[in-house]
Amino acid sequence: MKTQTDRKTRALGGVGAEVGALGFGCWAIGGEWSAPDGSPLGWGEVDDEESVAAVRRAFELGVTFFDTADVYGAGHSERVLGRALAGRRDEAVIATKWGNLFDERTRTMDGADTSPAYAREALVASLRRLGTDRIDLYQLHIGDTPPDRALELRDACEEFVAEGLIRAYGWSTDDPERAALFAGGEHCVAVQHACNVLEDAPEMLSLTEERGLISVIRSPLAMGLLAGARGEGPRPAAGDIRSTPPAWLSWFETGGVPAEHWAARVEAVREVLTADGRTLTQGALGWLWARSGRTVPIPGFRTVAQAEENAAALALGPLRPEQLEEVAGLLA
Repeated sequence: MKTQTDRKTRALGGVGAEVGALGFGCWAIGGEWSAPDGSPLGWGEVDDEESVAAVRRAFELGVTFFDTADVYGAGHSERVLGRALAGRRDEAVIATKWGNLFDERTRTMDGADTSPAYAREALVASLRRLGTDRIDLYQLHIGDTPPDRALELRDACEEFVAEGLIRAYGWSTDDPERAALFAGGEHCVAVQHACNVLEDAPEMLSLTEERGLISVIRSPLAMGLLAGARGEGPRPAAGDIRSTPPAWLSWFETGGVPAEHWAARVEAVREVLTADGRTLTQGALGWLWARSGRTVPIPGFRTVAQAEENAAALALGPLRPEQLEEVAGLLA
């Protein structure tokens, strides 16, 4: 396993920008939205005023990288983030994604469009919702896009860079071969992929280190499983995707109950992750920083308190090498 020095920033390739070692994911602040069959795709009801306050508090605590997507809340997440960053746009690094089709009026997602023409249409709409004239990191959201189409989209992104509409781009995918394809583009600086204590991603981390890319880490807390207290706690509400988990969401069972297998693995490493005065959340983030010096985890948040807990992990830094090895042994 590779470890990192205690660096607090990550260089965004050749675009002359840096991000902190921690970003915030804005899926949850999009509020409720759904699939055509009514199954939830959001994290339940949200308070927009609390969301705005949480983003601004994160900013005060040194978090400047915010990752969203046009489809989160069917456009609502981008609108809330734009409102929260109004007046401080130049100090922030904004990442968003495109590729899914959705209806803002009904707040439903319905299909995908990976054509270059739609990429431009989606980009213009995201700029409008975010209240900005450029996106710092524009990411393809459809992880299984065919390689030939992906090359067309990579070329489209280079055009967007040339026009000043975006600064850089990446792909949200868990396939290292697809990620490597996009990485051939001059202004591709990142891959967004899943990784956490419970499910490592060694191939992807190796790729990002070899290519000098940033690993934007989604699901760093396993959708909240690595943020929970021991024992029984409040379960996700009906509008929360974890209450009726889709096939890809294996960490939870119907009703939002943590799956027994994964809950047992959390308990196996809890003591190591919560050493040195860390919360479980902070230990899980520290594991990612210890795992690779190119990781930027983007934990979700809905409240000021969550923003403060997440941001406090920065001062604690990565786990020590011996702790990283102990976790690996416990989960072997």
